[in-house]
Amino acid sequence: MLTRPQIRAQARRSLSGNWKPAVLHFLLFMVVSSLINLVTRNIDYIGWWIGILLEAPLGYGIYNHYLDYARGNLPDANGLFRGYKRYKETFILYILSMIFTVLWTLLFIVPGIIAALRYSQAQFLLRDNPSLSPLEAISQSKQLMVGHKWRLFVLNLSFIGWGLLCILTLGIGFLWLGPYYYTSIAHFYEDLRAGHNANGNNGYLNQV
Repeated sequence: MLTRPQIRAQARRSLSGNWKPAVLHFLLFMVVSSLINLVTRNIDYIGWWIGILLEAPLGYGIYNHYLDYARGNLPDANGLFRGYKRYKETFILYILSMIFTVLWTLLFIVPGIIAALRYSQAQFLLRDNPSLSPLEAISQSKQLMVGHKWRLFVLNLSFIGWGLLCILTLGIGFLWLGPYYYTSIAHFYEDLRAGHNANGNNGYLNQV
């Protein structure tokens, strides 16, 4: 298993020489997300639901866009919107993850955080294993994250300081932090997958 500094170092190597497209793509993602929020928040009653309908595939897109960078590929900007090509699966995955996380959060905040960590790899798994249903992707993510939730939690925490610095740049720094964060998360998934396969486990992960 890679350490947190090693994962972040791998992300920087993946982005080396590719920062310009990575930043521009993240800017496009932020613009689209902001436009969706701007439009839907002014629609009474159903605006929230319209926002979910439009944003759900974007979550799948942003995670897997930077998974391409982590794998040494340079995706074009259309990669951000790949979730719309699998709209049914990505929407159901978004809704199920949200419902399960909210239900655990009703018990207490900590169970909600743990639930979010357990389901965190489902977006990647749905991409790498097209035959998986959204519920199966969540189930596979839960199995993959056994013993690794704390690792991901601490990796996420390690970006808080960078986030605070980005605020001092009036938010401009997030254009660089976003790709750095998502590529690091992608390398975390790659490390989990490599460890899972190295241990001789069978299942969907071995199909990739």
